[in-house]
Amino acid sequence: MISIRIQNLTKRFGTVTALHGLDLAIEPGELFFLLGPSGCGKTTLLRCLAGFYLPDEGRILFGDEDVTRLAPHKRNTGMMFQSYALWPHMTVAQNVAFGLEERKISKEEIRRRVGEALESVRMSAYAGRQPNQLSGGQQQRVALARALVIRPRCLLLDEPLSNLDAKLRLEMRTEIRRVAKAFKLTTVYVTHDQKEALSVSDRMAVLDGGRILQVGTPREIYRRPARKTVAHFIGETDFRGGHGAGICRRACDGGNGDRSLRGRAGRSRPGADGGRGRDPVDPPRMLGAEPGARGAQHRAGAHRGIGLPRRGGAVRVPGGRGDAEDLRAESAVSRS
Repeated sequence: MISIRIQNLTKRFGTVTALHGLDLAIEPGELFFLLGPSGCGKTTLLRCLAGFYLPDEGRILFGDEDVTRLAPHKRNTGMMFQSYALWPHMTVAQNVAFGLEERKISKEEIRRRVGEALESVRMSAYAGRQPNQLSGGQQQRVALARALVIRPRCLLLDEPLSNLDAKLRLEMRTEIRRVAKAFKLTTVYVTHDQKEALSVSDRMAVLDGGRILQVGTPREIYRRPARKTVAHFIGETDFRGGHGAGICRRACDGGNGDRSLRGRAGRSRPGADGGRGRDPVDPPRMLGAEPGARGAQHRAGAHRGIGLPRRGGAVRVPGGRGDAEDLRAESAVSRS
C-alpha cells in the first residue's frame, strides 16, 4: 500500500486551466473518490496520476517517490477505463494476460496470475470467451481483473460503472470495494454519481471548475457541506434567502444571540404558564409549524437562510455564526 500526495498541481490546455493548484493527500489502502459534475477536472486529475497527462506545475508523489514526470508504464498503476478497452479479438484470459506479457513475465507465472485474477472477480468459468460474448457487468469484471493482475501500487478507476444498468451498478459497487480491500490497494475512483460516492468511499473530494471544494468522509460532506455548491451537488437541499444563522439563533434563544444551539438538546424551559415547555430546537417550533408568538416569529423569516436536506442532515450557512444542528437528532434527545 502506498500513499498518494498531490502538491500544487496545475494543468492547462492552451488558454484553459483545467486544474488550479490542487493539494490532496490520499492515505495508504484508502478508497478515495473524486466527485463532481462533468467538466470539473476529476478525469484530468486521474490521468495526471496515471501519467497520461503531464502537469504544468506541481508534483505527484507515490509514497516518497516523485512520479510527476515518470512514464505511465513505469508507475505500475492499474487503470480501468470507462469503456473497459478490451481487445475484441482476444479471449478473456488473453486480455487479462496482456499486461504481463508486455512485462516479459514467464508463461508459467502468467498462467498462475491470470487464474488468480479471474478467480478474484469470479470470472474463471469465462476465461475462453470473447468480450462480445459477455454482458456489460462481466466485461467490467474482466477489465478489473486486467488492472489487478499486474499487482499495481494503486488502482485508478474512471467512471467504471457508467455503462451498466441500475441493478448491475449496485452489485458492482460492492464488488469493487471488496476487491480493493482484499488486495489492500490504494484506489482512486472518478464518478459524477453521488450515490456511488456516498455508499462506497472511505473519503472523497468534491471538485468544481478545476478546484477542490471540500475533502472528507461521506458523512462529513453530506452533513456538513463547506459551501452551498457542495450542498447543492451532494444532496437534495432547499435553499431560502435571508439573513443567516445568527438571526435564527437569537430567535430560538428568546433574544440571546450569544447562546448556541449546540448542546441545548435535552433541555426544557418554563413556558408562558410556568409549566415545562418543549425544547426550542423541536422541529415544529423551529419551522414555524406551531401556532403562537415564537411560531409566528419563525414564519416571519427568523429561520430563513438555513437549507435543510430533506433526509434530515444539517447544512452550514456561509456567512452565519455557525451551523444549523441536525434538528431530528436534537428533537429526539429532547423528547427522551
